[in-house]
Amino acid sequence: MNKMRLTVLLAGALALIPISSSISSAKDKDEKENDRLQNAGTVFKEIMDVPDNIPQDLMDKARCVIVFPSVMKAAFVVGGSYGRGAMVCRTGSDFTGPWGAPAMMALEAGSVGFQIGGEATDFVILVMNNRGVDSLLHSKVKLGADVAVAAGPKGRDAQASTDVTLRAEMLSYSRSRGAFAGVSLEGSTLRPDEDANRRLYGRDTTASHIITEGKVEAPASAHDLLSTLQKDSPRLKQ
Repeated sequence: MNKMRLTVLLAGALALIPISSSISSAKDKDEKENDRLQNAGTVFKEIMDVPDNIPQDLMDKARCVIVFPSVMKAAFVVGGSYGRGAMVCRTGSDFTGPWGAPAMMALEAGSVGFQIGGEATDFVILVMNNRGVDSLLHSKVKLGADVAVAAGPKGRDAQASTDVTLRAEMLSYSRSRGAFAGVSLEGSTLRPDEDANRRLYGRDTTASHIITEGKVEAPASAHDLLSTLQKDSPRLKQ
């Protein structure tokens, strides 16, 4: 009888191993999303703390900001991989309110895969109008085809904004080896990372719901990103 009981207990313990592994794997993925948010906050704060950064007038006109921290070229050449980051938008129907909860985003391979070299590169994208936001929330968009994108001016160069910059729905920047500059992301694609959104918020939700409803509470890991945005550009200026 004791031998039988031992066998039953052993079988029960073995049956729990896949469940335990699954729970552990899910927790690891949740932590990765929170780590990405924290890294995005760190990157954006560092960029905004240097004098020759994103021009203030462009920040104040941006509806959303997307940050992809530490993207490696290798991520674009290993089958199906991509850069991952977060998008934060101003709340309200016209994006005029305070900055809201982040939605996770994916940046997929394009010409950027050949531009960033072997070093980790941070990307920041400003979404300048409502059309750009709507396009991103509902489908994968190809930059330069579905939406107009331009290398963003920085520092004093903002005063020499070209027609291309003024017409662009998105302005993009990169930082690698400490150098911060406008960069063209034409040919790359952006899309909501809905699996990451579900992991981050612990329930079935979408980027569109997070951004447009304004009822989702931001996780603690987004604190640095949101506080930097609110400090540097508290309100939209038309």
